[in-house]
Amino acid sequence: MGKSASPDAGFWERAAAWKAVLFIVAYLAFYLAVGQLIGRLFGGQINDDDVLADPSSIVFGIALAIAVGAIALLVFAARVGWLSAIFGPQPIRGRAWMWIAPALIVAAIVAHVIGIDWGRWSGGQIAALAFVGLCVGLAEEIATRGVAVKILRDAGHPEVFVAVGSSLLFALMHTVNIFSGMAATTVAVTVVYTFGFGMCMYLTMRVTGTIWAAIVLHALTDPTTILAAGGLDEAGAGQGGGETAMIATTLTVVLVVFALVAAFLVRGRVSPSARAEVPGA
Repeated sequence: MGKSASPDAGFWERAAAWKAVLFIVAYLAFYLAVGQLIGRLFGGQINDDDVLADPSSIVFGIALAIAVGAIALLVFAARVGWLSAIFGPQPIRGRAWMWIAPALIVAAIVAHVIGIDWGRWSGGQIAALAFVGLCVGLAEEIATRGVAVKILRDAGHPEVFVAVGSSLLFALMHTVNIFSGMAATTVAVTVVYTFGFGMCMYLTMRVTGTIWAAIVLHALTDPTTILAAGGLDEAGAGQGGGETAMIATTLTVVLVVFALVAAFLVRGRVSPSARAEVPGA
């Protein structure tokens, strides 16, 4: 970036791994504060007993805070000049084995779709949850596979550090679910799963060459998981019942195991010259 860049950009240009942690913690604090504000302003629209009970409750109780977070992340990325770096082509190519990651995610999405009891949900609830998925896909991918990955790469770390570090930060983000009333055991299971999912999103981004693939798959995963499971707590801990539920659960276990193995297989490092060729680097 040139001399005309925002004063805030200077701090983030001097990359260091701890700044990725700082960024995620700051984003989580912002997200929780926005959630509290929305609760105060629109509490009457939110069903405290079952946030998924109606479309209005879903939008105001779940989606709106995430949507505001996504907008804030886009503003931040634009302010520091990182939009092109985040949404442009990846500076390092993926390997053929990495295609396993998006294949597992797609298989899980298909299993969820097949296993959904469509009669249980209204069209409005499905549309509202689809909006939740879009917001989650944008916000969480920009924060972790976008900003966090860029900071870790700019700090000169090898890709294995970038992959594992960004996935751990992604898992950290989901610990805040405990503040929404989610059971501690479910939060623990969710953290393990989200680390594996985060690794698969990183690999998807690498092998497809773009963060957009991760955003789309992420946006499809959350709503189909919730719809198939029948609730938020259930989404983290299991997938209801039936053969498709067994398949989805098995795929989840395979995904986590694959992610742990992949952590030992990721190779490479983005060279300073490659980073310099990326706009906004």
